Amino acid sequence: MLRILRRGVFGLAVLSGLFSAAAPASAAYPERPVHWFIGFAAGGPVDIVARILAQALSDKLGQQFIVENKAGSGGNIAAAAAINAPPDGYTLLFVAPNNAISTSLYKKLPFDFIRDTVPVASIMQLTNMLVVSNAFPAKSVQEFIDYCKANPGKISYASSGNGTSVHMSAELFKAMTKCDMIHVPYRGSAIAFPDIISNKVQLIFDNLPSALEQAKGGNVRALGVTSPQRWPSVPDVPAIAETVPGFESVGFYGISAPKGTPSEVIETLNKAVGDVLKDPKVVARLTEVGGIPKPMTPAEFGKLVTDETEKWRKVVEFAGVSVD
Repeated sequence: MLRILRRGVFGLAVLSGLFSAAAPASAAYPERPVHWFIGFAAGGPVDIVARILAQALSDKLGQQFIVENKAGSGGNIAAAAAINAPPDGYTLLFVAPNNAISTSLYKKLPFDFIRDTVPVASIMQLTNMLVVSNAFPAKSVQEFIDYCKANPGKISYASSGNGTSVHMSAELFKAMTKCDMIHVPYRGSAIAFPDIISNKVQLIFDNLPSALEQAKGGNVRALGVTSPQRWPSVPDVPAIAETVPGFESVGFYGISAPKGTPSEVIETLNKAVGDVLKDPKVVARLTEVGGIPKPMTPAEFGKLVTDETEKWRKVVEFAGVSVD
């Protein structure tokens, strides 16, 4: 009997050894390049911040983070591509207010963003900035409103696509001021700026990174920021709320992944993002483009996205806009 037991134990040990040899040890993530889908064209504000973070994460984790621009449909093309990718941590999505807005603005999305993604990390908060063509006569928000009301339907505003915070900031402004303006959507604000500079389109409520770059270069004129108070990096630019009480549109940038992505991968990425957001060089670059670094846990970022989705649902209803 004892011999049989010994044989059984020996057999189990051999099998255990075979299974141990067959099953690879838990590999350290990432082992290969990570693809980061961006819902807007190269050169725009999302792209600028994504490339700053991608380089920092590449240096931190020892694998390349590749920014892939999948522009169109207010960022929904990139979202759908990321959601349909394998949930292995090698496909990520750049998350911004457009993802929260699209939930209520678009009526026929093939996905549910909150259900089909998992939050990974918050990057930063930012405001939008109202900038106008240098040929536009208004020099202040009040002058802009007065001109708009005196010329209904004759002013066009650009956006980086339907459902973006750039679009909805303008719609909220229209609803609160009763200004009659025509929407001209582009596949990213970088594509829109040549038309704004030439005054084919008169204005844009763009994310601060690219709007600030164009304003500093003298290509456009800054009239106001969409945060409830003046933004720290541009204290000389008034808040639109100083003229239009209650007006507010503050954005966020972050990272999500397809539902089912392993928790250990999410933890690794969240820690890496938190670490690079402490790097003075990264902080300086984000500050230069008008951002305020805002690291969060995955749970905190998930709550932010949920809260923003509800906030923008109310704005969509208030503005009375939708996209089929």
